[in-house]
Amino acid sequence: MTDGSGLPAFFRLHGFAELDSTNEEAKRQAASGAPAGTLISALTQRAGHGRRGRVWVSAPGNLYMSILLRPERSVAASAQLGFAAALAVGEALLPLLPAGAELAYKWPNDVLVDGRKISGILLESQAAGEGRIDWLVVGIGVNLASFPETSEYPATSLAAAGAAPVALEALLEAVARSFHFWYERWLLHGFAPLREAWLARAHGLGRPIRVRLPEGESEGRFAGLDKEGALLLDIGTARRRITAGDVFPAAR
Repeated sequence: MTDGSGLPAFFRLHGFAELDSTNEEAKRQAASGAPAGTLISALTQRAGHGRRGRVWVSAPGNLYMSILLRPERSVAASAQLGFAAALAVGEALLPLLPAGAELAYKWPNDVLVDGRKISGILLESQAAGEGRIDWLVVGIGVNLASFPETSEYPATSLAAAGAAPVALEALLEAVARSFHFWYERWLLHGFAPLREAWLARAHGLGRPIRVRLPEGESEGRFAGLDKEGALLLDIGTARRRITAGDVFPAAR
């Protein structure tokens, strides 16, 4: 992997050939007092995982990275950095995609190309008491060379999408640079700039969607995000605010 020379000074890169997962290593380093900006990357993961403990297939040739942060914010507000990560991935991928390819963001933490998942983001954190956060780990996976054929949501890769070839090192640096930009904006201006940029490429905005929740499923029209990042779902004349769930196309 890269030596990190192309990264903003905020980052300290630790590259590995193999890990259980980059998030787990970032959490270990957080527990040992590592500073914000610690960046973990690995060529392969033995035990990669996504939201709700789902297995994240970690074949060689794809990007696996995690960023350790220590924002002086609440746990709830820090969750907004998932949108910063999505924007960072999107900005890094856009110059590589062929003309006509559609890049979109799927709530809460996925990036799509032509309606198929190319990147997933996993946030894990530890609270410091009184609602504040001790540390936050932002895990990012991007499918460059391959993608799982049997995932619940259809997937793709840069190669399958006909994108221009890119080295892992170059993509890692591009994602990190863009993330740093959005992280600084968030620290200075809050969620509003991230919300506006994310909504400009929001998948399914204004259209019927299906949201899987712990207690069942709800269908309605995706009406946008509130000022905290929750999904707004219009069901008839009522509007529901959803803070956690999985989004799918509406049943036909």
